[in-house]
Amino acid sequence: MELVALLSSGKGSWGQVAGLINRGEWDNIFLIGSEFAGKFETDKNHEFISIDTNRQILELKKQIAEKLKGKINGTEVALSIASGEGKEHMALISALLSLPVGIRLVVLTQEGIVYL
Repeated sequence: MELVALLSSGKGSWGQVAGLINRGEWDNIFLIGSEFAGKFETDKNHEFISIDTNRQILELKKQIAEKLKGKINGTEVALSIASGEGKEHMALISALLSLPVGIRLVVLTQEGIVYL
C-alpha cells in the first residue's frame, strides 16, 4: 500500500509521520506540504510534493490533485492527516477521492500502525 502524509503544523505531528514511514512497509511514500515542510528528513525513498497552503481550499485541492495524478498505483492509499488543519485535510481528501482512489486513515500507536 502507498502512504500519503500531510506535513504541516501541529506539535509532534512530524514525529507521527516519521514513525509511520519507519515502521510501515510502503510501496511508495508521498509527503505533501509547504516549502517549509520540504525540510522534513527521512532515509526512506519518498516523493515530496510542495503545495501552497495559503491558497483557497478549491485551488489547493486542484493543486494537490494535479501533482498526484498518475502517481498512485493502487486503488487505495494509507492516509495520515495527523499534521495540518481542516482546510488542508479537506483539500487533500477531496483531491485523493477525485483521482479516484480510496483512503484508509492510518495512525501510529504504541501497539504499532493502526488503520482507523
